[in-house]
Amino acid sequence: MPFVRSAQAAVHEIHNVRFTAYANPGSGSKEVCAWHAEVPAGTAGVPHTINREEVLYLLSGTLRLSIDGEVAELVAGDVAIAPPGALLGVDNLGGEPATMWVCTSVGLEATLADGSRITPPWAN
Repeated sequence: MPFVRSAQAAVHEIHNVRFTAYANPGSGSKEVCAWHAEVPAGTAGVPHTINREEVLYLLSGTLRLSIDGEVAELVAGDVAIAPPGALLGVDNLGGEPATMWVCTSVGLEATLADGSRITPPWAN
């Protein structure tokens, strides 16, 4: 299925963030996953270690990203590239929501500080 209409995209919510999945095996993609993430104002993210590279493109708002301890404030048009095995944190400490487009390869898994693992449906 080469086209995914916005009405067909699956929506998931976890840790106060809304993930809208557009490309993943469920929508016909064999290798790449891509989603839109909405991060509400005042959201402190949950740091997690990723097993796949992620490319995060900020569409609107401002986000503070931490990748293996290196921290940067991103604004619309900025990109962050988190390598596999990186500890990733995403915070929206501002007063406005922020949105980003994220891409990775199929099979993404996140490990939280307590050792629990999340296999997000938007990336598998």
